[in-house]
Amino acid sequence: MNLNNILPGKNLPNNFNVIIEISANSDPVKYEIDKNTGMILVDRFLSTSMCYPCNYGYIPKTLVEDGDPIDVLVLTPFPLIPGCIISCRAIGLLKMIDTGSVDIKILSVPINEVCPIYSNIKSFKDIPNLILEQIKHFFEHYKDLEKNKFIKIEKWEDSKIAKEKILFSALEYKNKFLN
Repeated sequence: MNLNNILPGKNLPNNFNVIIEISANSDPVKYEIDKNTGMILVDRFLSTSMCYPCNYGYIPKTLVEDGDPIDVLVLTPFPLIPGCIISCRAIGLLKMIDTGSVDIKILSVPINEVCPIYSNIKSFKDIPNLILEQIKHFFEHYKDLEKNKFIKIEKWEDSKIAKEKILFSALEYKNKFLN
């Protein structure tokens, strides 16, 4: 798979493509897609026996502070396979501090044409609180047994802020790699 040909989306930031790296409820393994080869790499085995509460991936051709594309959590009725691409829309973002650095995760659902069961979901506030708490709990604790690492959850933010972050990350990519 040549990731250089995958666009962030035709209607950014309202709709965007997400390349899935980790399936929802999968084994406690942190996978990443190698941006040069498109191969799925094992980044590390999680030191806790926790599984990702939703699908995890990124928007191609974006760039955030940590030097990687912007992270995206994708809620779906079934787990997605790593390496697949799904069209999504943002419903919010989770802001946290990861070992001293700001880290955000866009919370998204598939666009209506892909999965209409989420058509009434417009905001993270429309998601059952238990699901939001499971996501927070995972990110608060998945690094608990790693030395010198910590996560502090700051807050959930609305889709307007999420869309601003998506646009900014696309602009950062363009400024660094296309100019």
